[in-house]
Amino acid sequence: MSDNKKLSLTTRIVIGMVAGIVLGMALRYFAGDSAWVDSYLTNGLFNVIGQIFITSLKMLVVPLVLVSLVVGTCSLSDPSKLGRLGGKAVGMYLITTAIAISIAIFSAILIQPGSGVERASDATFEPSEAPSLSQVIIDLFPDNPITAMAEGNMLQIIVFALLLGIAMALVGKPGERVKGLFEDFNEVIMKLVVILMSIAPYGVFALMAKLFTETGLGMISSLAKYFFLVLVVLLIHGLIIHPFLLGVLARVKPGIFLRKMRDAQLFGFSTASSNATMPITLETVTKRLGVSNSVGSFTVPLGATINM
Repeated sequence: MSDNKKLSLTTRIVIGMVAGIVLGMALRYFAGDSAWVDSYLTNGLFNVIGQIFITSLKMLVVPLVLVSLVVGTCSLSDPSKLGRLGGKAVGMYLITTAIAISIAIFSAILIQPGSGVERASDATFEPSEAPSLSQVIIDLFPDNPITAMAEGNMLQIIVFALLLGIAMALVGKPGERVKGLFEDFNEVIMKLVVILMSIAPYGVFALMAKLFTETGLGMISSLAKYFFLVLVVLLIHGLIIHPFLLGVLARVKPGIFLRKMRDAQLFGFSTASSNATMPITLETVTKRLGVSNSVGSFTVPLGATINM
């Protein structure tokens, strides 16, 4: 037990991930036809633990974003700083997204990852019509903030939290009293994030075990060209583009940044969900990277939403 406590969260997550992969592959190849394994393990125990873990993380997203953003906004001594921060953040997200898209399109044209893969002849895709710019701007403002929170509409939640935080900063003593309540609530939410992080290795284990019990190496090998191209492009963006921007613009050593962000990266890889990883990302940014709450609580949910 004492040795387990000495292991870092990252190490325990990696152990859980590897153990889940090994167990999943073993079950598939030695008991793949077993109805008991499918009913009680794959779609039973593993599925229940994994889905509860992801749902618990998603449960935190709306209250975490709302409370932390309100606290961060009302803490700004000069509300006009919010406009400059927002402009810089959106500009940076658009630049990095454009770079990522360009690398992806160039790599796809060059490598042709779908060549040789059997296609369904009757497959069709009907893209929905994109809303106009004016409608996008209108939709940023919620007519009912409670509905926006219930539906998880992150952009509307961000706008409402910003307006509420600015109003609290401008109203004086009543705003200070409400701010104290939100700060206490924020501490409680962050503690809940820490609690969920402590059980993350078990959730990751269950997710990986279910995935590799259902997915054989044959399916993976048929998509190997696509899989490795995606992996290489992600590594280029994550280990070359981002570190370069960090070094040039923020004067941050890329190695330190990547090491401190590894928990969030592992969560993102294992859950495949930006929303589920957001609580971990925000906790890592503010507690381990030293970013102020007013900046982190604004840029993290905004960036996750834009990059979707």
